[in-house]
Amino acid sequence: MSTKDLKFNSKTIHGGQAPDKAYGAVMPPIYQTSTYAQSTPGGHQGFEYSRSGNPTRAALESALASIENGNYGLAFASGLSAMDAVIKLLNPGDEVVSTNDLYGGSYRLFKQIFEKYGIAFHFVGMENIAAIEEKINDKTKLIWVETPTNPMMNVIDLKAVSALAKAHNLLLAVDNTFASPYLQRPLDLGADIVMHSATKFLGGHSDVVVGALVVKDKELADQLYFIQNASGAVCGPMDSFLTLRGIKTLHVRMQRHCENGEAVANYLKNHPKIEKVYWPGFEDHPNHDVAKSQMDGFGGMISFIPKGSSFEEAIKIVEKLKVFTLAESLGGVESLAGHPASMTHASIPKAEREKSGVVDSLIRLSVGIEDADDLIADLEQAIG
Repeated sequence: MSTKDLKFNSKTIHGGQAPDKAYGAVMPPIYQTSTYAQSTPGGHQGFEYSRSGNPTRAALESALASIENGNYGLAFASGLSAMDAVIKLLNPGDEVVSTNDLYGGSYRLFKQIFEKYGIAFHFVGMENIAAIEEKINDKTKLIWVETPTNPMMNVIDLKAVSALAKAHNLLLAVDNTFASPYLQRPLDLGADIVMHSATKFLGGHSDVVVGALVVKDKELADQLYFIQNASGAVCGPMDSFLTLRGIKTLHVRMQRHCENGEAVANYLKNHPKIEKVYWPGFEDHPNHDVAKSQMDGFGGMISFIPKGSSFEEAIKIVEKLKVFTLAESLGGVESLAGHPASMTHASIPKAEREKSGVVDSLIRLSVGIEDADDLIADLEQAIG
């Protein structure tokens, strides 16, 4: 049986993988080398310099392609360096339509790095397909989607956006970090490029910083590989090994993230001191039907606003947490809490943040795989 025919839970362990050819190692070895011996100039065994390619990174890239149902995977030094490679497909004068509610680092990369090179970015609420189409013109080359969005948990209809992109001959790239391929596979829904901060759910243990791109089209893969090699923002062999190890338990971790996420979301929704909870699993979530149709679950990412809460009160709550760790990032086995306005989204101007709902009192949770009762008890003592 080809590994392409395996179901998802089996793909995380076997997809794109085979025992090492040298000694039959079940896990790909860590090829901690910068260069490779050649018998004659150009006479190598598939690898010549580790920026251009490394066997451990190649194993990770093969696994990434497998779990996203793609044909080509590329591993980078971080999620932002993966995004950087995608935007480098463009030229000065090109335009991008992007999700308005997205990770602060993505916004910063677009606005403070690439905009000065003549690439224009338009940020719209992509739940409304007409709002996307309004921004498309003859200079538009790319639609950049983040779904579920960070931190407002909006879910964007990828089939509808894909149809729009194809009608206008545009590339569609999807940041799939919050869902992971366990819950959502954008290439199957019409995307051209899938991006991950593999630091998060794919790595899953808060011990590595890695980014990923997956595509189906060979010409597009070749263009991205050229940029990856020429720009050099690749991940090292140890980081590749750690991420590959994390992928092998993605399915069992995501099951618990989803179970715990549901328990915590329902607890918060029924708490008398909580004003609003953002989680796509609720039937009254504005994008619930879309989430139900394109995702295999609703995940462990939750945002909420305490009643009458101010910036100071939100800070007090996150500082009181004991089981949840106050920290940047998400998707690890441990539960994390964050204050987007002062942490992950601080690089977005306050007025722009608040347009998409990222107010000063918003708290974001990455619900881990601990016992749900302990997580709820921790929130209870912190909220009071």
